[in-house]
Order: sequence, then C-alpha cells, then structure tokens
Amino acid sequence: MLSFFGNTPLGRREFLRIGGLSLGGLALPNLLSASSNESAKPLTDKSVIFLHLHGGPSQIETFDPKMSAPEGIRSATGEVKTSIPGVTFGGSFPKLAKYADRLSIVRSFVTGDGNHDIKPVVGKDTFGANLGTIYSYVAGANRAENGMPTNAALFPQSVDPKTQPPVTAFGNFLSPGSFGASHAPFMPGGKGDLQKNMALNISMDRLDDRRLLLRELDRLKDTIDNTTRYDLDATREKALDLILGGVADAFNLAKEDPKTIAKYDTEPLIEIDKINKKWNNHKNYADNARTLGKLLLLARRLCERGCGFVTVTTNFVWDMHADANNATMTEGMSYMGPPLDHAVSAFLEDLQARGLSDKILLVACGEMGRTPRINKNGGRDHWGNIAPLLLAGGGLKMGQVIGSSNKDGGEPATDPIRIKNLIGTVMHTLFDIGRLRVTRGIPREILQMAEWEPIAGLHS
Repeated sequence: MLSFFGNTPLGRREFLRIGGLSLGGLALPNLLSASSNESAKPLTDKSVIFLHLHGGPSQIETFDPKMSAPEGIRSATGEVKTSIPGVTFGGSFPKLAKYADRLSIVRSFVTGDGNHDIKPVVGKDTFGANLGTIYSYVAGANRAENGMPTNAALFPQSVDPKTQPPVTAFGNFLSPGSFGASHAPFMPGGKGDLQKNMALNISMDRLDDRRLLLRELDRLKDTIDNTTRYDLDATREKALDLILGGVADAFNLAKEDPKTIAKYDTEPLIEIDKINKKWNNHKNYADNARTLGKLLLLARRLCERGCGFVTVTTNFVWDMHADANNATMTEGMSYMGPPLDHAVSAFLEDLQARGLSDKILLVACGEMGRTPRINKNGGRDHWGNIAPLLLAGGGLKMGQVIGSSNKDGGEPATDPIRIKNLIGTVMHTLFDIGRLRVTRGIPREILQMAEWEPIAGLHS
C-alpha cells in the first residue's frame, strides 16, 4: 500500500493510496528507474491464474461422468461428448466440451483429505503461503517497469462491491506465510481498508495540481539511501505516471472493450431472482453468477500487464451436500455449471485471439472432491481420495486426459497426481528451474518446491 502524508492543507491524513505499491518500493531505484534488470531473475515470461473452486467440486459431475456406473454413482447431470474422441464431460459443460482439445483434464488428482480449507492455493505444501507469494518473493513484489503487483487475489468484490466479502472461515487466501507481508497477494476491492485500494482519496482538482503531489514525492528523499544517486526529478515523474497510469487502469474493467466484457459476462446465464432461497448459500450462488466471468477477464488484464500469479475464487459455492446450506447435485450444478462453462470458454477464446494461450496457464480445482455415491438427500459429501483438475494454456501439452479413476470414480486407477505435482507444474511454468537453483538468497522452502515432479504428460 502506497501512502503519502505531508504538512499540506490536508493535514496528516492520507491523501492518496494505491494498492500494490509499497513506500519502501517506491523509494528504491530498482522500482522507479529503468536500471532494474528483470532479465537477471530466474523467471519465464509466463503467468498463472489459479481458479479455486471453493467448497470441493464433484469429479463426476465435472469431467469424469461415469455414465456406465449404476444410478446414484454416475453423473446426476448426464454427459456431453467432447472434441476428444471417446472422452465425455459432465452435462453442464457443453461449451468446454468443444474446447477439450485446449484442455488437459486430470482424472487421478488426489488432494489427500476431505477438509474444507483452501489447499492447494494455501496449505502445508505451500508452507502456509499463498502460492503466488512464492512467485512474488522471487520476482519482487512489483514490476520495475510499471509498478504492477506480481501477485494478486480476486474475489467477487473485486469487480462488484455489492457482493459478499471473501469467506475467511477456512483459511487466509492472502497469507504470505513466512515470506514477508510485502509478498502477500494484492486484493482490490472489498470492505473496510480494502475499499481504499486503488482509490484516489482527494478531489480531482487537487489531484490535477501535479505540483502538490510532486512536493509530497520530494519528501521521499529522506527515505532514499544516501549512497544512491539518480535523477530524482525524472524518478518522481515516473512514480506519478505509475500511480495515475497503467497500474490503476489495469484494475479498471471500464477500460476494456465493452464487447469483450459482454463475451465474458456470466450473469445472464442464471435467473438470479429464481435461485432457491431455502439454501443458506443462495447468495454465494448469485455472486458466482454475477462475477465469475468478469473476474477471469480482470485476471487476464493483470497478467497482460505483468502480474505473474492471480488467485481467483468466488467464495464457498461447490459444497453440494443437499443440506440446509447447500443445494443438491442437480440443482447446485444448474447454478454453478453454466457460469464456469461459459467463463472458462470465453477465457480460452480471448487468450487465443490475443496470442496469449502459451503465456498464461489456467489451473482450476478445489480443495477436495465429492463422494462417489450420492447421499439420500441428492447431494455428495466430502471426499479427499480424488478430485477434478483442469489445466489450460501455459505452453503445456493440451487435448488430453491424464490418469483415470476406478469404476465408481472414488479412487485413482492409475498413479495418483498429488498437490506437490501440481505445484511442480506451476513452478516449472513460472521459473527457469536451473537458474532458480543457483540464484542467491532463495529460501530452502522454495528450492524444495522447485524439486517436486510436475504432472507427467504436461511438459515436453
């Protein structure tokens, strides 16, 4: 968070805040001058968007429908043929089925337990940190050339302030673990202090007085190492351009082509006023429909501008027990399936049109799967022995199904793919592993993660 204070008519109160840029970072030449050498870091030119399907989606109703299994096990929503011969998806995904040649589906993914939490994004295998924190630690919290945060987390309130705040009962998506608060994901939008993120808290006529702002930037001279010598006038102008330019614009969907926004929009897919209010989670279903597509669009905008890791989630919506809180499998998938089907399909189309398919890796999974047998109320319960996993882009091998499950979809029939393997794929996508191993100052935890085997069959 960048804050300026000064003995101006505004007093000591904060008069400008913009998320994602730290005061210390602003004072450093490697953020504000062109002398920073990004190429020296052990990075690839790729980004990762991690779409966390919070609550634990069913492996069967998503991408492994098991239609030859008895009723009560097979997909409650049927199946749909895909563009890969012999491969079907759950009946809620007709658009993604057409793009199966751009996807890799893992049918032997094991999360290890059926607990409600936020693994694999944050968990024991990430040493308690948001996975994007690992990237930020290596890359730096902000891009030297434009100030863009390298690690961000997007929730419904990031695109619609009328939606509910992020769920925090099952873990902290913003946790930096032991890697330092400066590397926690930047989160735009929200309540309380978060509402001030990316917001200008002075009137535009005062902001237009560049001399006032530049005087306040002059006060930063005291925070600069006296041994550092560079052109302060040029630096402060560049700082102002960063603040008023690309960073704020990147988070502003109004800057996007309206036709593109319409293509991503998932709200019209669900009759929100007809969502059954007997389920306590009905507001979560509504928020998911209102925001999922726009969140993926915003994530793409951030990656284009230098954000290396973006976490996206729409709160606790995939927990389909058919109890007081959650809908049955058939009703729940009618709320959740169409937005996911449409949003990811629009994202794939958009990446291809913009030449970004090999530059951005999309990962979509939850913290667990669902029981192979539907319960007496028409839902599925927690299950840690297998879970759905979708990957797209990133220059990896697509158009395939990796692994298989047993006949009832409850266990892997092939070697299990575990969270460490998924993290290994993320690490190999974001980093030049050979260079990372020999880079000075890299914590042993990150070096340990770099040694985890990526998912077999994805990497050439």
